[in-house]
Amino acid sequence: MPAAPAGTLEARPAAVGAPLVFHLTRASVPTRGLAGQHVALWPSHGLYYNQERDRWIWQRARLFTSLEDVLPFAIVEPYLAPMLERAGAVVLMPRERDVQPVESVADNDGGAAVTGRYAEHGAWRDAGPGFAHRPPYRDGDAPFALGTARETATSRSGTADATWTFDVPAVADYAVHVAWTPGADRADDARYAVEHAGGTSHVVVNQTMGGGTWVYLGTFPMRPGLGRVTLSNYSATPGRTVSADAARIGGGMGHVVRGSETSRRPRWTEASRYYQQWAGAPRHVYATASTAPDARGPDDYKDDYMSRGEWVNWLRASPAGGDGFGPERFRDAPGLGIPVRAVLALHTDAGQTSDSTAYGTLLIHDTAGLDRTGTFPDGTSRVATTALAERLLETVVHDVQALYDPGWPRRGRRNRAYSEASRPNVPAALVELLAHQNYEDMRLALDPRAQFDLARALYKALGRWMVGPSFVVQPLAPDGLAATFAPDGSVRLSWAPVADPLEPSADPTAYVLYRRTAAGGWDSGALVHDTEVGLPPPAPGTVHAYRVAAVNAGGESAPSASIAVGLPEQPDAPSVLVVAAWDRVAGPEPFEAIGPDGQRLLGFRRERDPGVPDVRDLLTVGDQTEFDRRRPWRSDDDPGHGASRGDRLASLARGNAHDAAEVQVEALVAAGVAAASATDEAVERGAVRLDAFDAVSLSLGLERRTPWPRAADPRPWRYEALPRALRDRLGAYLDGDGRLLVSGAYWASDAAATPDGADWLARRLGVRPSGEAEAPALASVAGGAPDAGLLPDGTTVAIATEGRPDAFAVVRPDALAPAGGGASVLRFASGGTSGVATPQTVSLSVPVEALPDAWLRARVLGAALRLLLTR
Repeated sequence: MPAAPAGTLEARPAAVGAPLVFHLTRASVPTRGLAGQHVALWPSHGLYYNQERDRWIWQRARLFTSLEDVLPFAIVEPYLAPMLERAGAVVLMPRERDVQPVESVADNDGGAAVTGRYAEHGAWRDAGPGFAHRPPYRDGDAPFALGTARETATSRSGTADATWTFDVPAVADYAVHVAWTPGADRADDARYAVEHAGGTSHVVVNQTMGGGTWVYLGTFPMRPGLGRVTLSNYSATPGRTVSADAARIGGGMGHVVRGSETSRRPRWTEASRYYQQWAGAPRHVYATASTAPDARGPDDYKDDYMSRGEWVNWLRASPAGGDGFGPERFRDAPGLGIPVRAVLALHTDAGQTSDSTAYGTLLIHDTAGLDRTGTFPDGTSRVATTALAERLLETVVHDVQALYDPGWPRRGRRNRAYSEASRPNVPAALVELLAHQNYEDMRLALDPRAQFDLARALYKALGRWMVGPSFVVQPLAPDGLAATFAPDGSVRLSWAPVADPLEPSADPTAYVLYRRTAAGGWDSGALVHDTEVGLPPPAPGTVHAYRVAAVNAGGESAPSASIAVGLPEQPDAPSVLVVAAWDRVAGPEPFEAIGPDGQRLLGFRRERDPGVPDVRDLLTVGDQTEFDRRRPWRSDDDPGHGASRGDRLASLARGNAHDAAEVQVEALVAAGVAAASATDEAVERGAVRLDAFDAVSLSLGLERRTPWPRAADPRPWRYEALPRALRDRLGAYLDGDGRLLVSGAYWASDAAATPDGADWLARRLGVRPSGEAEAPALASVAGGAPDAGLLPDGTTVAIATEGRPDAFAVVRPDALAPAGGGASVLRFASGGTSGVATPQTVSLSVPVEALPDAWLRARVLGAALRLLLTR
């Protein structure tokens, strides 16, 4: 791959002013993306307090295993917001963005609820009112006026600093937010250092704006004893000031009392009204409807949707006021001075069809505005909203039609006075992306592949509207990774770019390589101008993991799946290549049938196949209970067709974390093996020699052929577990007397669906599928020789059948039967074989990664290798 043109990636933003937040330690900076742009973005509704019922309830009905209060969040948080940020934008959200249910707050004022610590070095002084952590908060309480803040003069030599140290409860990724107080002489280059499990990240913050609210610095890996933020008084402009107030990590639980209690739910599930209060917005902003002159009393439902646009106006207005950008009833009130350029409100409430078709995408904008003048406060015509809405609608419909459904409906644009489109004093669009009430739309919405592509369409549309023809689309993540040991002992890491068939400008010009050790987190990355690099080997007894992102002038892709290498303590250990072949992500299994009365039954059956979340599940609320298409909606509590339970809401079930290679390499090193890894794409294209290894461990996880979201899609199903190209490579390896371990839940039945696949299983692996295991608990094989089984005699191991934050669900895995010379080496506790061995192979019908702890994974892999390498 040719090197990027000089300056294309490393140049700093120019001619856009200092943005609110800028990451100094990022390996690349987009020059034709969204650098310096500020976008307000929110995902629809959320849990709210209903005054009439005197309880917290959801704003929409539970339908087709999800509800609108969380479905748009599952598109915004993992996909859309990071895409915009990797393009250089600053994204501001009026809902909590961190799904961690725990938090740690550190503040100079202390308090019983403060779990972190604040410390100063150098000359600091009082800076007037500031934040204090005094939960719970009642209506009218102002967290950012309950305490005090600090400030110090800037210096080119860095003579003072303030440090916030957090109580990190567990190893995880945490969003980091900081706060400061406004001031006329604040520095526009305040330096924050975030110390985390992957190193130290440096972030520059423009304190001339944003004083008096939570400002997101980024999400970082942290572990107990390692989570700290330090603000220095270093500045290129001495004689100004920097302010230190509070800092926090994690999302936490709701803090706002309504009626007699808080929601008792994670804050990210709550409506924006409550986050706005927590984030310092004035009461006339977060309670827009309740404080209106004609209000008949408190109304949290109206407050929520009316306040979002007024929150944007509060962000946008000048700290000194008087520019007319303030909230509707207080246009000249002071605000935070953040130059928000565009607003995107994402919903999935498009409607419902009476037939078996999708409902499609609708855009709402307003060229008159709430004041009906047709202009923004700076005199710009609100006709700009037309171009924004049209660009969004055009791009979403085009991409869905090209990738999933040629008939996806374009429901058009509505020029209407909806609060979220009318109230913001900057161009805004309300996107009804699809219809959560409609089965065909939800086949698309519940599929993580489509969630990514829908988010990418919105990101591209915003970029083209904000930047124009020079906008470059960020690349797709690379694949085909391989990490092996070179003859000199170094690590050879290689990968391949992925072309975007819809976007020629998305070709990568360079890459960012990220690294971590087993005990650490991902580092800040290093820029690489080729698709191959040599790296130092890990120390004995340790594991190094790698992932790669592609970059161009438009920004950075999402990271690839991770792969890893590791060396054991003992020399001359056997070598194993882990082939990570679990790529599958999927929605729950679609269900279509004719009922006993001739009624059409449609929906999703999670009990048969809950799908595979991409990293974690944010949108599932529970199993669908009503499948009869004739059942009408009567109320949100009795919504008819699609009605679903609510017992899984906010469960954050683990899915495909794209780290199977890491998990197995760590277990193999613990078992005394030298381990390398590669993806199945790398093996299929011959990027790694299998015959260089004593054994190969093929990790198939939950891989199996999966339909596309549209039932009539003519393309072959994706995620075949053992495609012919991979079988050919593995067959040639076995012909050369190689040793192969295969593990996964569904690969046997998937391969046996074709005659040649079934023949390959029998000839090469000595297995055939023999139905499904209802309960996938594993048990040892009784009565065998000491080394004949993979678990000690009498051992039973439970495997998760419902997803949890620490485990993905394995539902109805294959039962196996020996074919030819195979022998059982592992069984299901309920009966049936789960492990078969031949002289050259061991086959498991439960993923190794699903074993509940590291010791068991090392035990099972070590026992399997002993069977293979001593025969």
